[in-house]
Amino acid sequence: MITIEDVKRLREETGVGMMDCKQALVSAEGDLEKAKEILREAGKMLLAQQEGREATEGRVESYVHHSGKVGVLLEIATNTDFAANSDELRSFARDVSMHIAASSPRYVSAQDVPEDEREELRDAYRREAEEEGKPAGIIEKIVEGKMNKLNTELCLLEQPFVKDDTQTVGDLLAALRSKTGENIAVRRFARFEVGA
Repeated sequence: MITIEDVKRLREETGVGMMDCKQALVSAEGDLEKAKEILREAGKMLLAQQEGREATEGRVESYVHHSGKVGVLLEIATNTDFAANSDELRSFARDVSMHIAASSPRYVSAQDVPEDEREELRDAYRREAEEEGKPAGIIEKIVEGKMNKLNTELCLLEQPFVKDDTQTVGDLLAALRSKTGENIAVRRFARFEVGA
């Protein structure tokens, strides 16, 4: 049996609406962690449905680390200025800006990595595996595994979120999209570091 306390707890932990939380808990048969996963997946599905919808509004967020040696500018795109100025989006933008300062991603997503750079890395990983004498049948699996790990290091949306490494920045974005019903996208960012 799903109690109102369960629904409230899931709402507090995810920020998603009460009815969506109740439906997720019912689908998860009361399992809170499974309900969170259901909500994350729903957010990703909403994200896929909204891909074609142009996000022409948004905001630019800035963050300068207290040392004054690292700074970030981040552009977030939304469908409406209402969403761009919402507390949820401002909080998300601040958190992602701090994440960028801490984690130094180079690209927003894996699709943004230039193909020539991707091929260079694949070739280097393939040569490395061959030099180590790995069997030909598993070299490509090794290369793909290393490429996936590299995406986690280089690509913002693939990185584990610094404040909660049980979810990625992409998971946070999916949850925000689900919560707001908006097509929200991280359009671009710039990270500055003194001496780098």
